[in-house]
Amino acid sequence: MLAIQKDILKKRKPARAKTLQRFFKTGPGDYAEGDIFLGLTVPESRLIAKKYKDLPLKEVSLLVKSPHHEERLIGLLILVSQFPKSSEVEQEKIYKFYLKHTKYINNWDLVDSSAEYIVGAFLYNRDRKILQKLAKSKSVWERRIAMLSTFHFIKKGEVKDTFKIAKILMNDSHDLIHKASGWMLREAGKRVSEKDLRHFLDLHAAKMPRTMLRYAIERLPKEDRLYYLSLKSN
Repeated sequence: MLAIQKDILKKRKPARAKTLQRFFKTGPGDYAEGDIFLGLTVPESRLIAKKYKDLPLKEVSLLVKSPHHEERLIGLLILVSQFPKSSEVEQEKIYKFYLKHTKYINNWDLVDSSAEYIVGAFLYNRDRKILQKLAKSKSVWERRIAMLSTFHFIKKGEVKDTFKIAKILMNDSHDLIHKASGWMLREAGKRVSEKDLRHFLDLHAAKMPRTMLRYAIERLPKEDRLYYLSLKSN
């Protein structure tokens, strides 16, 4: 057992773990069926990740492949910390490692705390076609990675890929994708261009899943929200 795993186990809280397993839908048939929690808080996980921020990729791999949710989260947080400080060669290694291990990045918090900082950051000055491939994946987590990766671009003032991926995901059947897409559309309008968001809504609001639409219009004036929602009932 790695030293970091011993530190993680010291923070174990069985009662809290049971609560987390309900919250993160780990029961039979749920989206995170079989996931195992130890009961650490996110601040505790972040502190451990900070302590072991220089952990070699080989050992990070053991964490990311762990059956324990918090170990996977800490492994990803270490990669997020290492990425901006690494050389281009090392960044590419982290990026490729991340995409090779997406089956272990299998809950929404794992995606949301890592995708934009690794996939989005790596692709910022590169070809982004991989995001369209991920958006069409059978894996709900790869589809969410595609959407959340565009948050990096939004923060840089670019929204084209956000709208492109949102359009691909518009007919997605999963609520976690509706929420992620609506969230990124809202951020695109809030941080970059409300005009572009309204244009997207004018074209697609009537066909968007209601959850996706509600998230997307959250920051618009009430009369505009009511207008776009009314398109869903026509």
